Amino acid sequence: MHAKTIGSLLLGAAIALPPLSGCHAPADNQNERSPAPTRDVGPAGWRAQLTDGSNGRDWPAFGRTYGEQHYSPLNQIDTATVKRLGLVWSADLPAGNPATGPIEVAGIIYTATGYSVVRAFDAPTGKLLWTYDPHAPEVSGHKLRQGWGSRGIAYWNGKVYVGTQDGRLIAVDAATGQPVWSVETFGKDEQRFISGPPRAFDGMVIIGHGGADEAPIRGYATAYDAETGKQMWRFYTVPGDPAKGFENKAMAMAAKTWSGPWWTYGGGGTVWNAITYDRDTDTILLGTGNGAPWNRKIRSQGKGDNLFLCSIVAVDAKTGAYKWHYQINPGESWDFNAAMDMELADLTIDGRPRKVLITAPKNGFLYVIDRTDGKLISAKPFVTTTWAKSIDLKTGRPNEAPNIHYENGSVTFRPTPVGAHSWPPMAFSPQSGLVYIPAIDLQVTYDDRGITPANFKWIGGMALDYGVRSDVRVPAGEKTQGYLVAWNPVTQQQAWRLPMASHFNGGLMATGGGLVFQGHPDSSFTAYDAKTGKILWSADAGAAVVAPPITYSVGGKQYVTVIAGMGTSAGLFGPMLAKFGIDYRTQARRVLTFALDGKAKLPPRTRYTPKAVDDADFKLDPAAAAAGESIFNMRCAVCHGGGAVAGGTAPDLRTSGAILSPDVFTSIVHDGALVANGMPRFEELSAEDREHLRQYLRTRAADLKQASVKSHE
Repeated sequence: MHAKTIGSLLLGAAIALPPLSGCHAPADNQNERSPAPTRDVGPAGWRAQLTDGSNGRDWPAFGRTYGEQHYSPLNQIDTATVKRLGLVWSADLPAGNPATGPIEVAGIIYTATGYSVVRAFDAPTGKLLWTYDPHAPEVSGHKLRQGWGSRGIAYWNGKVYVGTQDGRLIAVDAATGQPVWSVETFGKDEQRFISGPPRAFDGMVIIGHGGADEAPIRGYATAYDAETGKQMWRFYTVPGDPAKGFENKAMAMAAKTWSGPWWTYGGGGTVWNAITYDRDTDTILLGTGNGAPWNRKIRSQGKGDNLFLCSIVAVDAKTGAYKWHYQINPGESWDFNAAMDMELADLTIDGRPRKVLITAPKNGFLYVIDRTDGKLISAKPFVTTTWAKSIDLKTGRPNEAPNIHYENGSVTFRPTPVGAHSWPPMAFSPQSGLVYIPAIDLQVTYDDRGITPANFKWIGGMALDYGVRSDVRVPAGEKTQGYLVAWNPVTQQQAWRLPMASHFNGGLMATGGGLVFQGHPDSSFTAYDAKTGKILWSADAGAAVVAPPITYSVGGKQYVTVIAGMGTSAGLFGPMLAKFGIDYRTQARRVLTFALDGKAKLPPRTRYTPKAVDDADFKLDPAAAAAGESIFNMRCAVCHGGGAVAGGTAPDLRTSGAILSPDVFTSIVHDGALVANGMPRFEELSAEDREHLRQYLRTRAADLKQASVKSHE
């Protein structure tokens, strides 16, 4: 694999039908069901902390409040005092995914790292109070092949809520760490998984799931009673088999935009990340994902808008009844899902106050949408976008470039299925009026020649292909792969832009102190002036920082907490991250907490340089290595890195002694010896497959050894 090529992910094609963006349908007659009244057991004022206008004492939700702004009004740490910011304490974490957003309530920090292992820390001191391990890897089966653990958690009335890889939603007592209830959100044998944070609201907690990249999945989101775990409602995001009838009028409407036996492919549209509660209108806003498979020629005969893929869908918070939708990418063909965070704001636009939703999805446009009715207000690109010239404000549809659905052969454009914005959240500051986006600027080529419905198939919880080959690269002649972009959502103009050293940077937080905080894969954790982008403070976190930070106040003192360590999907992009020296085995994973005049120190970081395993018996076998590379790209690269160059989310197999022994390799890959550590079983791989895979990895180790020798000549 070329050093600047990220995988060979595969995808599909399309043509658009009549406009259904910003559309409404009559709500079905549903009885309102409210959670049973319950005694308030949380700390005083905990409910008020979830409202967008709260004082910032706590950070009880992924985006702090219902509106998901990732903003705190706290200002003890500001543009003048931030230079005094120092480490107060750190807490080491075991191996596993650390890229997760923590929360804080009443002086206690809650985290969910690894495979949804929940911990509680005393915020001022870092003392570990309790740990709850749901042992998700051991019960996940093939689900362990997808996802990387929890990206965040939620709080409601004395309970912390976490979703697990195997599909459980668990309520944990915030005081003791003991489970209160647990529900299965999907069937044991369904190839779905949970990685996104739950959201709690009005006595309920809601969760979706992922899986549409790997299996025939029909997406949905489900709301449960926060006290009992009883299911309150479920909203499907794409229609099912018409012969079985539709759940509601919204599904009947959506079915008119699909063609062929789409339900046999699942359809997709999973709600794997973005969910926002609009308290003003008592509405849940769902950000939906890509089609299953990506290629519309396969899933829908190349026809139709395929609702509600890549859409924002508004449903009644009490009943789950459909209200309205806006489709970001009709007939989606590129994994341009709309599952990135959605911030709510009250803005004055053209002299008129508007209740808006702001989102920057994968496709590179920043959208401002009226959240009361789903009407598009404005949309402009925040990175280089060549797939569409603009968004038509009358129809809400994109003005697409020719052959963008690769109808007439391969096509190259920007951005990519990696996204112009991935899951690390952006932030909106009501103080500055700006949105801050961790932007990505890469290029992709799609090609579906030779791929047909007849030869497409899913395999073992992972995609044999997505219906089209995709080749993601750094654009020729360019060095910058990512930016921190400050954007005015009212004027749709850039305020400032800073180039980053990598495409994948951490989630963002804005504060009332006029600051924006963000971490980076080079181990820096930085505070910027929210108005100008000037760096005002930076600390060495001792490890890559992908997770979003939080801030809160305990005893009149403002703290900032972030979790350091590389995790989630960044691992696929090992070739792009290699320059940062991030090693799965030796990297630090820590909870870091800062405050003014903090004096704590971290041990020095040792830069990792991969050293090939000593393989004295290795002999070249190009044919076997090529066969092994195909297996690796399909099953292993997503964690162990493109070209077997690891990005920190799994071990660098070029350096592993396991590849030297057929028996050890079989025990891990085939028999599942390391399942508890997060390494899935691939029992379908034959002895020949395993030898081909081992030959490829030994070849890559030999390449590494040769490159090391040359660098020292």
